Amino acid sequence: MPYIPTTEENRKEMLKTIGVSSFEELLEAIPAEARFSGELNLPRPLSELEVTRLLKEMAARNKSVDAYSCFLGGGAYDHFVPAAVGHIISRSEFYTSYTPYQPEVSQGNLQAIYEYQSMIAHLTGMDVANASMYDGGSALAEAALLANNHTRREEVLLSQTVHPFYRQVVKTYCHRSGVMVKEIRMKNGRTDLEQLKELAGDTTAGVLIQHPNFFGTLEEVHEMEKITHAAGGLFVVSVDPISLGVLAPPGSYNADVATGEGQGLGNQLNLGGPYVGIFAVKQDLIRKLPGRLVGVTVDRRGERGFVLTLQTREQHIRRDKATSSICTNEQLCALASTVYLALMGGEGVATVANQSLQKAHYLADKLTAIKGVSLMFEAPFFKEFALECTVPPAKIIKFLEEEKIFAGIDLNRFDYGIKNGLLVAVTEKRTKEEMDRYAQAFAAAIK
Repeated sequence: MPYIPTTEENRKEMLKTIGVSSFEELLEAIPAEARFSGELNLPRPLSELEVTRLLKEMAARNKSVDAYSCFLGGGAYDHFVPAAVGHIISRSEFYTSYTPYQPEVSQGNLQAIYEYQSMIAHLTGMDVANASMYDGGSALAEAALLANNHTRREEVLLSQTVHPFYRQVVKTYCHRSGVMVKEIRMKNGRTDLEQLKELAGDTTAGVLIQHPNFFGTLEEVHEMEKITHAAGGLFVVSVDPISLGVLAPPGSYNADVATGEGQGLGNQLNLGGPYVGIFAVKQDLIRKLPGRLVGVTVDRRGERGFVLTLQTREQHIRRDKATSSICTNEQLCALASTVYLALMGGEGVATVANQSLQKAHYLADKLTAIKGVSLMFEAPFFKEFALECTVPPAKIIKFLEEEKIFAGIDLNRFDYGIKNGLLVAVTEKRTKEEMDRYAQAFAAAIK
């Protein structure tokens, strides 16, 4: 088709075709106060050399984990990423690929997805995993919709100890789909089992929890599973995949759906994204599984091949036939997780988990020895813990930034009503020297 340059006459004709007289009419749905008016304050044109220099100067103002000791968590963790991960995912056949709808020319990608699915299923102890999802929050939200679709019940119970951002995503998905969300209150850093017993009943499609939860504490998953299944609902658990190196996998305590954030598996912090959502289920839920599923087959010559299975392409295009709101998967991030898991193996993941666990407890002991600092909850924790301080956390965070330390997350920003709480995370990357320096600076901040 020949290129036709856009002229004023062409613009008017296009506007007339869609039934408006001006481009501004298309923006009427946007409130006037939210629209920009005036002229953009842009600098003079620069050469490539000048732009490069300017961008480097701007980038140098950033405070990154390369120069700072990072004790930030809350769903994004500074785990070590082997160099081979970046090298492999940068190959052009992976880096620029999209959905492998044509299996005959996508065998490499399909095999990578199949390997990812197999590893996630093994890690979580579940029967089958999909080809990954957007992130941990959307994966949990899709699990809520799956529970509704499977049980034909209109209510899900969502623990308040689930990450606040995940809860927001779940409520957004469920509101659109007409599913009612009831929150189970928190008690001493864990889900209140007594209220769970009160709320679980004939209308409960599923119970959604996080283990370890947002505060890093471990939930009473065995008891919660019994309560959920006694009410006839699905038991859905959002996990930190690294924790499964030392904690029992969801499959071992009869979870129906396991979701989670896979960022810690070979993905950098990436300024908060993109990340990768984990989604695994029991065998009897495989037809309700959202997103894509890659299977292995045999061609007419008897050779092994990989294909998308159980869902036709139309299910991803036509909303009325789709099983989910996921229209693609985070394949590049999932590939990073696949390479990471292949390099580390089960023993490597267990080592990372154990080091994170031991170092977190070492630092917690150092910090709680400081006058005016205590653990907020008594429940066991994995690699993350909440502190209660006599000094506002915002001041501590600012003070430690001067020492090139990211101290943690101020819990005041969330909906828990916690005013003097600091959430601290420790990964295998943190050294004893870093943790001792952190505790020393923390003590100075308290004083």
